[in-house]
Amino acid sequence: MALIHVDFSSASLDLSTSMTVVLPQQGATPPPVLYLLHGLTDDHTAWTRYTSIERYAYDHNLAVVMPQVHRSFYADEAYGMKFWTFLSDELPGLVHRFFRLSDKREQTYVAGLSMGGYGAFKWALRQPERFAAAVSLSGALDLSWLQQKDDRPHIREVMQRVFAGRDVTGTDDDLLHLIEHADKATLPRLMLRCGTGDHLFEQNERFVHACARAGIPLDSEFEPGGHEWSFWDRHIPRALDFVTRP
Repeated sequence: MALIHVDFSSASLDLSTSMTVVLPQQGATPPPVLYLLHGLTDDHTAWTRYTSIERYAYDHNLAVVMPQVHRSFYADEAYGMKFWTFLSDELPGLVHRFFRLSDKREQTYVAGLSMGGYGAFKWALRQPERFAAAVSLSGALDLSWLQQKDDRPHIREVMQRVFAGRDVTGTDDDLLHLIEHADKATLPRLMLRCGTGDHLFEQNERFVHACARAGIPLDSEFEPGGHEWSFWDRHIPRALDFVTRP
């Protein structure tokens, strides 16, 4: 495997940014690709620093693309930059220009943790034609609740900067709304894992119940664990098994 740090210019963001990429070195055909998204307090290096993602990807001959989006909630920020546009419109094209990777839907996946779990499911639900599978680990899946009820100062600051008081309930930034109105015939396979001791546990329960009401298949499990890298390192190999299975 090759571990590559890429610095490049983004037209959507109008600045230089970075991503970390894990690439298989063997094989005659372009490998499948996983977009792996970071959490609120992390960056594009976090998955390689705190988990063995490079080793896990080797077992699947899988390329892994880890972009940098700061504290954006994978949205076009009201007071900031267009990170949703960057992620969903610009990044895939750049990745395929830079690297020889599969462009087939059945070999393209997305996953993430915490804020990145939210981003992974938002991307999969808003652009289901891109992905065969999507995974959320300990995802911040009820953004409306975060916006209205979470009074932690850093969350209030992020919500104000990103949404400027705009109520996300019932919009395309609201995963529960997207699930309610999704065409289940077009969706990728979905997997959710969260620890029962995680502060986002109840949000994940609400997402599971929303999928059940909508009749949308969801591979979901809860087990003891918190909002911590030991939990995510334990579950990311299972996520790779899930996304790459036939």
